[in-house]
Amino acid sequence: MRKYTGPLLTLETHQALLAARAAGLAGAEVSLDLGRSRGEALLAAEYWQWQGQSYPYPGVCKERTVYYWTGEDFQPVARFGGGGLIKLVPTAWGPPTFEIDGIKMLPTAQVSPYADAERKVGLIEPRGKRVLDTCGGLGYFAAHCLGGGALQVQSFEKNPDVIWLRRLNPWSPEHAEDGQGEAALQLSEGDVAQRIAELPSGSMDAALHDPPRFGIAGELYSQAFYNQLARVLKPRARLFHYTGTPNKLTSRRDVPREVASRLQKAGFSTELNGDGVLAVRAR
Repeated sequence: MRKYTGPLLTLETHQALLAARAAGLAGAEVSLDLGRSRGEALLAAEYWQWQGQSYPYPGVCKERTVYYWTGEDFQPVARFGGGGLIKLVPTAWGPPTFEIDGIKMLPTAQVSPYADAERKVGLIEPRGKRVLDTCGGLGYFAAHCLGGGALQVQSFEKNPDVIWLRRLNPWSPEHAEDGQGEAALQLSEGDVAQRIAELPSGSMDAALHDPPRFGIAGELYSQAFYNQLARVLKPRARLFHYTGTPNKLTSRRDVPREVASRLQKAGFSTELNGDGVLAVRAR
């Protein structure tokens, strides 16, 4: 499936169109790609026009929802899958986050999820490297790896609905799928907990590991998985492992330090860094 290139509406954009129409304006300058660019939409009483195509004004636009054009009407970028309701959620920063059953998958309160990914990618110094991106999500890690000069990014994403979100999200990078073509970003649909065994030993120069929380995907925090990470990474390869910052008093465990301890057993030196663990593969 090709990447979506049509307009994306949010409540804010919809209100701007309606306000301009009510003011009798012939056009409104808005963003129809979640803040990546701005342009003029031409306004009429029953429809508005963008890039030579006409669209109706939606009857309803809800908060915290992104809408895309299906060819017939505007529908939420959301669907029910095996993991529950998954949806793209707009942010004040522009780049969206996504939620699964109301649980936000990326930080947005204090920083743009895109800028947050940029900081973490900088820790692994991607220039000239082959990077393993274990849990691709919306692809923000991969986007900054490519922007930072990575030679190639091998990314895995288990949830096909997340891959569908990526095709609709203008902030998600272009990719080839399952080894097709020579694109710098290769995205494979599959569970990295199993697929990592297919990767050759010492084939990766760096890695980014952003798994779901421990209670959902405990296998991605296991000693067996960390041993596999050590196997596929070259000596002195850098790894950033997102853990989040769960409260020890409420969770009754110190996940970052547990992760650091297991990584050390797998052959990494480690340091706590922000909301995760930065590790370096031993020689």
